[in-house]
Amino acid sequence: MNTARIVVLAIALGAGSVALYLASSSDGPPPPPQVAELPTTDVLVAKGDIALGQAIGADDMQWQSWPTSAASTNVIARNARPEAMTQMAGAIARSPFIAGEPIREAKLVRANGAGFMAAVLPSGMRAVSTEISPETGAGGFILPNDRVDVILSKRDKGPDSNTPDGVMSEIILSNIRVLAIDQAPKEKDGQNTVVGKTATLELKPEQAELLARARQSGTLSLALRALADANAPETPSEDTDTRKRGSTVNIVRYGIPSTATITK
Repeated sequence: MNTARIVVLAIALGAGSVALYLASSSDGPPPPPQVAELPTTDVLVAKGDIALGQAIGADDMQWQSWPTSAASTNVIARNARPEAMTQMAGAIARSPFIAGEPIREAKLVRANGAGFMAAVLPSGMRAVSTEISPETGAGGFILPNDRVDVILSKRDKGPDSNTPDGVMSEIILSNIRVLAIDQAPKEKDGQNTVVGKTATLELKPEQAELLARARQSGTLSLALRALADANAPETPSEDTDTRKRGSTVNIVRYGIPSTATITK
């Protein structure tokens, strides 16, 4: 055997010995590199879809972990407001939320905040206010969400000076929902009565017109209805029937008076 082969064989044996030593002294493959965990913050989000105008409750919200760097100042963080879920319950959504979207106060309106009345008003209805007093508002026992009849009382002048004036009263609006008394849109602190000077009623557009005219012609009173009558049909007023049939005007032509009916 020549010298070159002996050298190659010696090198191979040495390399094998070193590899065998390294393999026997190692417990396994090297550990994977550690990944740094991002800091997170619990953010208040919508548990499900929340529709426009919906009153949200505690069950409609939940806390969800968000990366701290992605949590803007507009979101509600648990470390800053741990009681936010209870505090936000009862607010009205001014804009819809999708599931998982952070709850932001800019998209909500509270009962004592601006825009609440527009949020709770059903589509197509109008909120119209009218002056009341304890004498014309059932002594203060009318609360928001109660149902009332609106009564118009006005003086009916006698045909001559010898006949005393009379008083005529009629129900012009029936089964109307009260939205607010003054600025109290709901009962608070177990309060049983709200004595105010203004009642806000939920009316259709044509009812709002009728109320505006009646306000100029006499005194308005609110008659409280029973809760059992909430689903009772409306009683059409005489003025409403007249509007449907038409209005009568007097025409004088060549000195001869006549009447004509204009249908609206």
